Amino acid sequence: MTFDTLGLSDKVLSAVRRAGYETPTPIQSQAIPVALKGRDVLGIAQTGTGKTASFVLPMLTRLERGRARARMPRSLILEPTRELAAQVVNEFETLGAEHKLTVALLIGGVSFDEQDRKLDRGADVLIATPGRLLDHFERGKLLLTGVEIFVIDEADRMLDMGFIPDIERISSLIPPRRQTLFFSATMPPEITRLANKFLRDPERIEVAPPNTTVDSIEQVLCYVPKNPKDKRAALRKIMSEQPVQNAIVFCNRKRDVAILQRSLKKHGFNAEAIHGDLSQHQRMATLDAFRNGEITFLAASDVAARGLDIPEVSHIFNYDVPVQPEDYVHRIGRTGRAGRKGYAATLVTSEDMRAISAIQKLVRKEIDWLGDPPSSQNREDNARRGRKRGRDKARDSGDAKRKKRSAPARPKKRTSDEKPAKKDVSGKRTSSAKEAPRKNAPVVGLGDHVPDFLKRPARP
Repeated sequence: MTFDTLGLSDKVLSAVRRAGYETPTPIQSQAIPVALKGRDVLGIAQTGTGKTASFVLPMLTRLERGRARARMPRSLILEPTRELAAQVVNEFETLGAEHKLTVALLIGGVSFDEQDRKLDRGADVLIATPGRLLDHFERGKLLLTGVEIFVIDEADRMLDMGFIPDIERISSLIPPRRQTLFFSATMPPEITRLANKFLRDPERIEVAPPNTTVDSIEQVLCYVPKNPKDKRAALRKIMSEQPVQNAIVFCNRKRDVAILQRSLKKHGFNAEAIHGDLSQHQRMATLDAFRNGEITFLAASDVAARGLDIPEVSHIFNYDVPVQPEDYVHRIGRTGRAGRKGYAATLVTSEDMRAISAIQKLVRKEIDWLGDPPSSQNREDNARRGRKRGRDKARDSGDAKRKKRSAPARPKKRTSDEKPAKKDVSGKRTSSAKEAPRKNAPVVGLGDHVPDFLKRPARP
């Protein structure tokens, strides 16, 4: 099958040939004809299989007729991150070279004034992150009543980042008679329920089992010490042994990204960092330098795990095992794209074994170990030591409480105005007049005071 048989316009086909695309991927060959008919699409495919072109190409064909009005875009594409949104803009510039469509990008970290000017001229295609889109709407700079095509890309990432309430609000602002396209690499049950809410009789296109990885990626696990210093040394050893053209090293926390980048640079690796705390300009400049080959190793948080199309990434190193098993699919999907070979190594400590089991269950395969795998006896020893530490801690806590209860009460100190109790003739102590009364002492009967009416003799 070729692109000529999919029903695309001549202008789009010319741009496709100029871009060097020859054969559509499975998701493209199935999704494009359905999208050209105006039907809703629920697309599920492995990362790196061309999902972006699956909605860009039919949109270009359908938007050739008509013209956008000021502040009323004709189509809307929602992306979870700024980098993904900027990447889709580049895709429109490449594939829409022969079109005169206006594309507006609404993302954070950029001046509102420049984006407002673009909206005032009229945008055929609006590509945005949910937060910045709602900011423009609330400022009265944007109307969504003219949207004909609504695209939600990386829907599962939207769920992870907490954008679902924003998407529901945006959806309520768009006319009900619209075409909605859902695309994602993973489809958890929550996203399935969301798709059922937004889509009308969609065509479900699933070119591979959900949450699977491509066969062209060699995946390995490496058992390493938990100590951060030893763990970084193990990572450098693995990186030095591989023929790395360029690689992305993923960490779970932004703080670890910065620490790892400085450590790699200190040991002679050409490394830079990208994470959510950097400005938009810094992030885009770092990504461009990585694409151009100026940077060999990119230490990154999960901001770089979803949808970034950097075709020449040869290796992926997971310094940390991802918290969510689905993130593993997206991380290693940065390599082995468009049929290329890839390599993904994941560092595993004794505390990560449960997460690794969840990942292997998700991707439906056993991942090989690089070197000696951790034996079940080692794992049991670690678990036994953990249980022993818990018992010791509980025993020490119990001993401390019992010791506190059994400790004798300390004698109360006398104040300067108190006198010691005197002994009467019988040897019993008598309280001094100036002796302070005991706090909260129980009162027996009427106490020391007896009312006078009780002292009167009873009448016969």
